[in-house]
Amino acid sequence: MKNREILIGVTGGIAAYKTADLTSKLVQAGARVTVVMTESATKFVGPTTFEALTGRPVYRQIFEPIEHHQGEHIGLARRAELYVVAPATANFIARAANGLADDLVSTLMLTVTCPVLVAPAMNTEMWNKPATQRNLKQIESDGIRLVQPGSGWLSCGQVGAGRMAEPAEIFEQIRVSMES
Repeated sequence: MKNREILIGVTGGIAAYKTADLTSKLVQAGARVTVVMTESATKFVGPTTFEALTGRPVYRQIFEPIEHHQGEHIGLARRAELYVVAPATANFIARAANGLADDLVSTLMLTVTCPVLVAPAMNTEMWNKPATQRNLKQIESDGIRLVQPGSGWLSCGQVGAGRMAEPAEIFEQIRVSMES
């Protein structure tokens, strides 16, 4: 993974703390990691955490030029070799399935040309809803790879499906993606 450009999108779920661990693992493996966050994601883990882990700015706005004068969705998309969205909430998955682009994380789904890996995380009831399952099938048919969530204790206090995969599992799927 040395010197490979990985873009990580973080959406608003409690599993965002696991994405900090994943980011650390990627940086330690020599990857160049850039993090993009939704506003909701910043309620769970602060951008400063990811800036400290990556040594790079965290991007949150489409037209807040840090790198690219036409919008960060252009510059970030062009340099990414892999786009990973973790955690991917039910809301994000629904927007991705329908091509909606109302924030930087979802806009990047439409502008990246690299492979995309999505790690869903949500409450069991949300995971089991027909709409969510339909949206997951749609993004898979669009060529997006899923890191299936596990079952276990969820922050809502129940035990069931929807728990984001562990950082080590996502890291391994990233490693395999970067080798192919």
